[in-house]
Amino acid sequence: MSANDPCDSVRVLLCDDHAVVRAGLLALIGSEPDIDVVGEAGSGEEAVAMAAKLRPDVVLMDLQLGPGIDGVEATRRIAATGVHVLVLTTYDTDADVTRAIAAGATGYLLKAERPEELFAAIRSAAQGRTTLSPPIASRVMNRMRGAAPPTLTPRELDILARLAQGLGNRDIARALFISQATVKTHLGRIYAKLGVDTRSGAVAVAKERRLLP
Repeated sequence: MSANDPCDSVRVLLCDDHAVVRAGLLALIGSEPDIDVVGEAGSGEEAVAMAAKLRPDVVLMDLQLGPGIDGVEATRRIAATGVHVLVLTTYDTDADVTRAIAAGATGYLLKAERPEELFAAIRSAAQGRTTLSPPIASRVMNRMRGAAPPTLTPRELDILARLAQGLGNRDIARALFISQATVKTHLGRIYAKLGVDTRSGAVAVAKERRLLP
């Protein structure tokens, strides 16, 4: 989109490995008269190639893609060419956000946001302006202000270490001589403190914060 002509349509390339998601985004974005979808990619490699060929204003990028390079690596390669990348994903862990922004993403939006927020983020990204989903923006601001993340208890660290080993709840309970119900309770607290909702997300954030070796 030309900076000198704000009336130009924003040209968008979609990248998501789910065809149904791409179809939904195409229908949704197509309702906006000033945003045009100029291509669809089902993999990271395809997105990189299409971005080089089509030179869109914005690439709407999912993080978790199928076999091949993931959304972060695709973002890194595309952003290096000067094309703006707006991440649109369901993943909101600190590790995912940090990796995407470090790779050059202009913005980071969650799929749970309202359509109006998505449209506004696309327009902002086309102008090179950063847009973050509110929960993510709040966490980024807290880190910038030096807010210390919640600390984990020794027991929670024990459970986290066994999560990293790939143990299930039953094996963790046996190893620590506690009930599976207690393990689940601790996991809920760990997830809340780390800002994640999956076991793999907890391990990733814990390693990022150096809570695990």
